[in-house]
Amino acid sequence: MTSSVGLRTEGPLAFVTLANSGRLNAMTRAMWRELREVFERLAHQPALRCVVVGGEGGAFCAGGDISEYPSFRFEVEQLRAFHEDEVWAALAAMLACELPLVACIEGACMGAGLEIASCCDIRLAGESAKFGAPIAKLGFPMAPREAALVQGAIGDVLARDMLLAASVHGAERLRDAGFLLRVLPDAELRAEVLAHANRIAALAPAAARLNKATFAALRQAGAQAGVAPLLASAYDYADSAEHREGIAAFLAKRPPVF
Repeated sequence: MTSSVGLRTEGPLAFVTLANSGRLNAMTRAMWRELREVFERLAHQPALRCVVVGGEGGAFCAGGDISEYPSFRFEVEQLRAFHEDEVWAALAAMLACELPLVACIEGACMGAGLEIASCCDIRLAGESAKFGAPIAKLGFPMAPREAALVQGAIGDVLARDMLLAASVHGAERLRDAGFLLRVLPDAELRAEVLAHANRIAALAPAAARLNKATFAALRQAGAQAGVAPLLASAYDYADSAEHREGIAAFLAKRPPVF
């Protein structure tokens, strides 16, 4: 079983593809590092006008690859390094990208997938797509920077419901909340995403970069600035009984007991 973040270009468009066969494209640590590298490379390709972000095999991304978690999550500094130096570094590279990002969301868009989609400027989804961050079932919270990112993209009501109640919502609910531009029949999604990306690519690239710089400044002045005081103790839960039980229960395919 292999996982990767692929990049291909076609004229003015770039296509970034999440792939983790058999795991609904769940993000491994290696994939987080690759995602960062891909977006750092895109910053040096001036001929590009737009980036499409999607997943292989009918899913966007089902979250983190939990099979890796017991090897590092129960020690504070390792957990901190994972979220700050791998996950957030990749998301920050996406947020810093000057090119418009269009998310093509099929199937599962959970946890890490929701975070990656939240970095995109425009999001279109198939009618069968599902959205959530049910990590409360695993006994741990979303890291502060990531939670601020998701809350800013999907809104306070849904963010609280997803994180506090582990709720999963359909595409129409996310469209009504303003997270999705459009919900389309699954069979039509990829063609419409491509058409939308080409419409963006035909417009003035300098204007797009300036608009994105404005949006970035507004985001930085808001929720992201507010979470900074939380970071010193944000990962102290690493060795907690709840954290260990949630992950152990998931891997054993049994309900957790908190």
